[in-house]
Amino acid sequence: MSGALASHARELNEGIAALGLVLPQETVDRLLAFGELLLKWNRVYNLTALRDPREVITHHLLDSLTVLPWVGDLGKLADIGSGGGLPGIPLAIVRSGLVVSSVETVNKKATFQQQAKIELKLGNFNVINARVEQVQPDRLPGGAADGVISRAFSSLADFVNLAGHLVAEGGALYAMKGVHPADELAVLPAGWALSEVHPLTVPGLDAERHLLIIRRIPAGNAA
Repeated sequence: MSGALASHARELNEGIAALGLVLPQETVDRLLAFGELLLKWNRVYNLTALRDPREVITHHLLDSLTVLPWVGDLGKLADIGSGGGLPGIPLAIVRSGLVVSSVETVNKKATFQQQAKIELKLGNFNVINARVEQVQPDRLPGGAADGVISRAFSSLADFVNLAGHLVAEGGALYAMKGVHPADELAVLPAGWALSEVHPLTVPGLDAERHLLIIRRIPAGNAA
């Protein structure tokens, strides 16, 4: 392949292997094609602060894929405030059976995501250009989501308050964070609790990452 990411294709392949994933070359090529689109559009639309092609591999593509062990087998995933489509688009590329709905407020970012959907032929990816608190579950394909994910979208309390209504019964919120946010966990809204926390290791990225899984407290179990 040609393009800004061509010289970093090996790093992507090695990172995918380090995550324990085995992906068809066609899927890896689509991940690279998405990265190229992100760099191309970023020159005009400022989708992400990153400009370095190598950082697109580590900070965006591989970072997004680290959560696959916990969300890869879900049926429906809503991605909140994903900006350039992260982690939603990489997850949709890698898991064709996962229906991903991106809820993005900013029009230019939603427009980019829609273009990426078309160019990458992502039939399992949908874009909703709206504020998350104004989106009702019936706007998502198939209704409420098994998982609602965000990557550095907001505080955990805001994430719960703004997006919790989109979680199906038995589902969960998945918050991708940097340093473990003990202070944010201390002020989770009533009716929700931390279910799991998983440290994430992103190949090629020397920074703390955590995935926090937050669930509704079952009726009768609340303190």
